[in-house]
Amino acid sequence: MIEIEESCEVMASASVLWQVITDFDRYPEWNPFVISCAADLQEGQTINMKVQLFKHFAQPQREIILEVNPGRSFRYGLPSNRLGALASCRSHEVQPRGAQRSHYRSHFQLQGWLAPLTQALLGRRLEHGFRSMTQALVAHAESRAAQQEPDR
Repeated sequence: MIEIEESCEVMASASVLWQVITDFDRYPEWNPFVISCAADLQEGQTINMKVQLFKHFAQPQREIILEVNPGRSFRYGLPSNRLGALASCRSHEVQPRGAQRSHYRSHFQLQGWLAPLTQALLGRRLEHGFRSMTQALVAHAESRAAQQEPDR
């Protein structure tokens, strides 16, 4: 099994952070890992992404939205197939920490009999990708929050 978690404090309100995470059309502007994303954010619907694992190649990824808690979290993934080769689950969670602060948590889990091979071949790239996405998300959310603050 592969498990990757990123967690951090963000100097932006939970609503700003949620807007950035769910504004899929703008992912190409700031996201170095998921370089394109399209979804209606409805349970049972698909989420279509291009994931940048290699410098000159983006992997198309089509998954199912498993759960949506508006303003708080959403989960998506690949259910296990009949052979049990791979199953995945990814979540994004936002928690308010005050008017202008929030907490972000990203969790990814990949399991199945092909998970050890995936770990050996792509483990470091996946870890780097999730970390770079989290860092870019924080920077983008904090920049957006700063732009929305009224002049003092």
